[in-house]
Amino acid sequence: MFKFHITGAYDCSYLPEKKACSEVVTPEHQIDTQVYGKLIRAGFRRSGYYTYRPNCAHCDACRSVRVRVSDFSASRTQRRTWKRHQHLSVKQLALQYDPEHYALYQRYQVQRHAGGGMDHDCSEQYHNFLLQSHVDSQLVEFRDRGQLCMVSIIDVLPDGFSSVYTFFDAEVIQASYGTYNILWQIEQCRLRALPYLYLGYWIKENHKMRYKANFRPLEVLQNNRWRLLEERDSF
Repeated sequence: MFKFHITGAYDCSYLPEKKACSEVVTPEHQIDTQVYGKLIRAGFRRSGYYTYRPNCAHCDACRSVRVRVSDFSASRTQRRTWKRHQHLSVKQLALQYDPEHYALYQRYQVQRHAGGGMDHDCSEQYHNFLLQSHVDSQLVEFRDRGQLCMVSIIDVLPDGFSSVYTFFDAEVIQASYGTYNILWQIEQCRLRALPYLYLGYWIKENHKMRYKANFRPLEVLQNNRWRLLEERDSF
């Protein structure tokens, strides 16, 4: 029997001027792949073993979104990015700690999220965040001529992939690794005949999350129903 409880208020990491609360699912050990597949369709998300969804009394800015894989059509810019990175080697692994991965994670946090708190994550925090899972999870590493350039954590669910977290070498100018990674995940879903790629939460007011609206058709969970995100809603 699952229990759902609401946390106390804490500083919102997406909209700094606001407070946030989360609805948390327990016990953690009973949340397997099948159960989590149902939870993610209801707007939940996981961080390590911790499964939650926003439950803020005066804000509903966080919206779960997913790409409708069969109808996805890459833009001209996305097609150029896809072609540019076809030489990358890709290896799919079980979740595991690798000092090389952790060093890239640290560099990424400093390059992209300095001052956000995660730029000082120790190896234990990194492990708890990305390498703990009760569901079918994979670690995917991407290399450019042997050099590690990107790592992605993915959950494989009954109806699609859930993109958990991706980090990469952000010092490579105009590489668009993040865009390529989402395109790669969409293609993997297509090859497996999985209908959706879940991209987590999209917040219109947070500029760092606006990129998710570039992958269309994009569905958004609103009032417990998935509906198509209209282009006018994105801006």
